[in-house]
Amino acid sequence: LVEAAGWPAARIPVFAGQLHRAGLGADWSTLLWEAASLPPDRLVALADALAGAGRSDDCRKLLRQGVSRPAPEIAEAVLALIDAGREREARALLDSYLRVRTPEDAAGCAHTDPYRLIPLLLQAAQGVSDERHWDLVHALRVAGFRA
Repeated sequence: LVEAAGWPAARIPVFAGQLHRAGLGADWSTLLWEAASLPPDRLVALADALAGAGRSDDCRKLLRQGVSRPAPEIAEAVLALIDAGREREARALLDSYLRVRTPEDAAGCAHTDPYRLIPLLLQAAQGVSDERHWDLVHALRVAGFRA
């Protein structure tokens, strides 16, 4: 399962179907857990492949598990995805991060590159809810940023 988590993203949804048909749903959960530790760009690619294959619940579960990383890692991943022209994936990662982590954690991401990340964080927070947006604005101010 650890090896399978590293396969190309397009193969994983097919494998999920095979595991479920064979009565190995618990193994699928283990594979998702293993995949959550993939590098962020591969994590997002897999989440995208799952969503594209109609496995949106698995996509959300994977992203929730994958955003347990420290704020600087998430920030670096978001910036790397944007620099690679993968803005949609970067936004998906931020959306999941803001849905799972605290506003204070999200404000911690801003330290990596405030100029680039604060607007992205605020936009993603607004997509979650007005309340999350205002909580993030407050957390950014407490962290010393003007938001």
